[in-house]
This record gives sequence, structure tokens and C-alpha cells, in this order.
Amino acid sequence: MNTMRTAMLLAFMTALFMGVGFLIGGRGGMMIAFVIAAGMNFFSYWNSDKMVLRAYRAQEVDERAAPEFYIMVRDLARNAGLPMPKVYVFDNPQPNAFATGRNPQNAAVAASTGLLQRLSPEEVAGVMAHELAHIENRDTLTMTITATLAGAISMLSNFAFLFSSGRSDRNNPLGIVGVLIAMIVAPLAAMLVQMAISRTREYAADRRGAEICGQPRWLASALQKIAGDASHIENVDAERNPATAHMFIINPLNGQRMDNLFSTHPNTRNRIEALLAMSDIGPKGSTPPEAPVKASRTARSVPTTSWGRGKAEPPKGPWS
Repeated sequence: MNTMRTAMLLAFMTALFMGVGFLIGGRGGMMIAFVIAAGMNFFSYWNSDKMVLRAYRAQEVDERAAPEFYIMVRDLARNAGLPMPKVYVFDNPQPNAFATGRNPQNAAVAASTGLLQRLSPEEVAGVMAHELAHIENRDTLTMTITATLAGAISMLSNFAFLFSSGRSDRNNPLGIVGVLIAMIVAPLAAMLVQMAISRTREYAADRRGAEICGQPRWLASALQKIAGDASHIENVDAERNPATAHMFIINPLNGQRMDNLFSTHPNTRNRIEALLAMSDIGPKGSTPPEAPVKASRTARSVPTTSWGRGKAEPPKGPWS
């Protein structure tokens, strides 16, 4: 159901993009819009992962640099039957994480230093299982295409008046009304479609992530903590790049910008309730739960080594 809905929304966004081109320049404009969309998607397919990792200054880590975190991701990827993704850490006090890459063979997961500092190992495992679910479902590619189309629609809309000025209306059957639609209605519709797709994929990733780590409550607890911290800890890089907000497990925008008026993620409470319902029924993941309430480490989901420097100290990340 979610796959069909996503496909329909993507088809609508593609039609919307070509419609903007038609309103601006008639059939010729529609064909130009199609070529632009194809070119931008081709570029994004090969380069979007590098661009977003560079935007957040993420640093790749290995088993020597971050043993506990790296082993955790490796074991979770094995649980999911996925190739080992590249593992990154980016310096940001806001706890958050994202996945990127065009396919499971060329994927990467990234966690903020705030996530590794503020969450328990079990909660981090739930978060990374969620990100691996995005990779397994190829949501990273879907959302890259969606964001590219939305950005292209906005770009065309910004130039709609310029393209139409000084020209006869024979190429635009709706005249000035068509220009106004292209300038105002189309970008808004594209934004709403993009966010609808993002919300749909988040529920699916929550469900599959809970199965991968075997403990829905780990992810539920992580979502509650991340949402609480994200509301008052500013993510400066995300505020500068609001188009990447949909990539994170929780919306990183804290409401200081207009971009946050439209939600890229489902209501966190609804997500938590769905995960707790899974926990009551019993998880279906490859890692069986050992405790229904207080999560304990299992060999296939979290590393067996200690997360921090000792039991008396709070959890610390591999960067310290």
C-alpha cells in the first residue's frame, strides 16, 4: 500500500513538473522541463550522497576509529541481509541521523555526535536499524528523486514570470493565470507531495527498523528523546539546507524558519504508539527480544563491548 501510494505521488510530481513547463512555454516548455528533470535526476543519482555528506561535514569512520558504533552497524546490516554501508559521524549537538546512497551497494549511514552522546547503545541501535530500513526499501533514492523534482519545480517557478514576460500568450493557453499557477500553486503542491512521500516512508522504516533490531521499544525510546532534544537544540547546517530535512529520522528544523510550517515527518507520538503496538504483539525481527521493557544487548544487534569509558560515566562517542 505504501509503495503504491509513493509511486502515485511520484507520478503526480513528475506530471506537475511537466505541467509547469507547459504553463510557461507550451509544448516546447514541457519538453524542456522534461529534459531538465531527467538531467537533474541523473546528476542526483550519482552525486546526491556526496553532496549531503559534504554539507554536514561528515567524517567516515571504521572499526579502528569507532569500534562500538561500527560493529553495531555491521551486525544490524547482517541482520537485515544488507551489504555493509559506509559509516559516518558528523559533529552536531542535536541528536539525529540519516541514510543516503543510490542503492544498498552504495549506501552510507551517518549519526551526529549528539546522537552518540545522548542516547543509550540500545537506542542508537534502534535509530541505525531505522536508517538501514530506508536503505533496504530504497527510500534514499526515492527521496532524492522527489527532492530533485521539487527543487526543479521551484526553480522553474522562480523564472515563470521572467520566461513569460515579453512573449505572446499563444504558448501559454492560460495566459497570466497560468503564470500565477506556475509561480504559486505548483511549488506549494510539490512541497506537499514531497512531504507526503516522506511521511509515508518513515512509517515503513520504523516498522522494518524495529524488526531488524528486534526491539521496537529501543526505537520508540530513541524517537522520544530525539524529538525532545531537536525542538530546542538548533541544527545550524540543517537550517542552512532545509531541503535535506526529510532525510533525518526526526525533522532537524526547530521552527525558526518558514520551512518548518510543513512537516516532513509523521507525528512522533503516532510513530511511538505504532512501535509500542508492535512490541505488545511481539517483534518479527531476526533478533529475538530478551526483555519486554528494559532492553538488553543481544549478540546480533548491539556490540558486546562497553559503549562508554566505564559504568560510572555517561555514554560517550568514538570522537572523544
